[in-house]
Amino acid sequence: MQKDITLKLTPQEAANNKAITTYIAQSVGVNENTITGFYKLKQSIDARSYKQVWINVTLKAFIDEPFVERRIEKIIYNNIKKSAKKVLIVGAGPAGIFTALKLIELGIKPIIIERGKDVRSRRRDLALLNKEGIINAESNYCFGEGGAGTYSDGKLYTRSNKRGSINKILNLFVQFGAEEKILVEAHPHIGTNKLPHIITAMRNQIIASGGEVLFEKKLVDFIIEKEIIKGVLTADGDTLFADAVVLATGHSARDIYELLFRKNILIEAKPFALGVRIEHPQSIIDAAQYHLFNENKKANRGDFLPPATYSLVEQVNGKGVFSFCMCPGGIIAPASTNNNELVVNGWSPSKRNNPFANSGMVVPVELSDIIKNKKNEKITPLSLMNFQQEIEAKAFIAGGGKFVAPVQRVVDFCNHKISNTLPECSYLPGIKSTNLKNVLPEFISSRLQQALQAFGKRMKGYYTNEAIVVATESRTSSPVRIPRNENNLQHPQIKNLYPCAEGAGYAGGIVSAAMDGEKVAENIAAVLQ
Repeated sequence: MQKDITLKLTPQEAANNKAITTYIAQSVGVNENTITGFYKLKQSIDARSYKQVWINVTLKAFIDEPFVERRIEKIIYNNIKKSAKKVLIVGAGPAGIFTALKLIELGIKPIIIERGKDVRSRRRDLALLNKEGIINAESNYCFGEGGAGTYSDGKLYTRSNKRGSINKILNLFVQFGAEEKILVEAHPHIGTNKLPHIITAMRNQIIASGGEVLFEKKLVDFIIEKEIIKGVLTADGDTLFADAVVLATGHSARDIYELLFRKNILIEAKPFALGVRIEHPQSIIDAAQYHLFNENKKANRGDFLPPATYSLVEQVNGKGVFSFCMCPGGIIAPASTNNNELVVNGWSPSKRNNPFANSGMVVPVELSDIIKNKKNEKITPLSLMNFQQEIEAKAFIAGGGKFVAPVQRVVDFCNHKISNTLPECSYLPGIKSTNLKNVLPEFISSRLQQALQAFGKRMKGYYTNEAIVVATESRTSSPVRIPRNENNLQHPQIKNLYPCAEGAGYAGGIVSAAMDGEKVAENIAAVLQ
C-alpha cells in the first residue's frame, strides 16, 4: 500500500528519518516494521507560533510493499541536426535555454546567440568587477550564459502557475543536475555555486542534439522584409537567417529596446519597481522570524532550521512598498551593465551560510510618476528606462566610482541623517556613507522611510541601525514591454518575431521565464509545422 501523509513535526523530528517512520506508523495505525520506506513530496516551515516552529511535511509512505524511489520523469532529446526548420534565439538565459530545449523536443533546430561569455569564462569578469571595479559591458551579472539568475541566486519560486507546469521545469533542473530537494521545498533554491554546472549541462544537451550555442554574438540589427523578420546581424559582421526569431534578451538589454524604437517597431513603457537593497545580520532575521529573542536580544536558530526569510509589503500614500528577491545567508553584488551606473542585486550560495541577509525593498514606478516629476520631458516608450538609468548614474556618482555603493544605516536613512560609521557589509566593491535623498527621488525615498518603520513594528528588530540600505535596486523587471499577440505570441507588427519572458515584459524570475520559453516554442512549432 502507498499512502500520502501530512505530518506536523519539530525541526529536529523532520530531520530524523527514524522519527518520521514512527509518526507514519502512528498516523496509519500500523507497526513500524511494515513501513518499507518513504519520500517527501512537499515541506514548508510554519513559524507562526511563538512557542514552537513547526515543519509541515507531506510524504509518500510505502507500507507492506517494496519501497520505490521517487521517479524523475526524464525527457529524451532526439537529434534534430537534419531539421528543415531553424529558430534563432537571442539570449542564453533561462527563457532562451528552455525555448531551445522545447524546440528540440518538437523537432526544430534552435540556434542561440548570446552577447556574453560562457558560464565559466563569465566568472572571471565577475571577479574583476568585484575586486577592481572594472566592468565588461557584455559579460557581467546580467549578461552571459544563464542570464541574470545564474550568478544572482538561482531562486526557483514562482506564483506564475498559469504559464505552464512548474513541476516540469523543476524536474528538468533535476534531470540536469539539481538536487531533488527543489521538488520538495516550498521556496526551492539552487544556489549560485551550483547553478553554473546545471546551465553547462543544458548547453551540452542542446549541442549534442544538433542545436547551436554561439557566445560573444551581439545582435545589432534585424533583417526585416515586408514586416516579416528573416534574421539578424551581429556585431562581428555575421548575418544569421532563420524561420523565426525569439527575443529572450532579459530585462537589462537596453540596446535592444533602443534598436526597436529606432526602427519604429512597436514597444511600450512598462511599470517597474525601484528602491534599495537592505542588509541585516542574519541573526536578527532568524530571531524575528523564529521568535528567538532573549535577554541578549538574539539567539542561535540551532542546527535544524534554515536561515530565515521574510516577505513584507506596506501601502504608503497609494503605492505598495515591498520586499523583493530576499536572500538569506546572502551577499549583495554589483549588477551594473555599464560604466558610470550602479545597480545592486542579491544572491545566496546553496548552503545560505553567509552572516548577512539581504532583500530588495522597492516602490513601483509608473509613467504617471515621470509625467509628474518631469513635466517638460517628452514621453516615449523609453521614458521609464531612461529614468531608471538616470537614478543608477546618480548612485554611481554618490558612491565615488569603481562601483562603490552609497549607503546609510536604516534608522539614519529614515531620520535624514548621514551615518558617521558603517557596519560590515557583504558588498565586495565597498560602501560609502552618503545621504540617499541625493540619489533616490523623493516619492521613492519618503515611502521607503515610512514602510521601514512600519516593518519594524511588525518584525521585532527589523528597524535597526545594525542594518543598512544600499542603493540602487533598480533591475526588478523590464521598464519596457515588447507587445505580442495573445493567440500566437508573435509581435503584432513583425511576423515570426517572438518577444519572450522577462526582457519582453512577460515573466519575472527563472521558472516563469523558463515556462514562457516553453510556451513560445510550442507556438512557434504550431506555426512552422
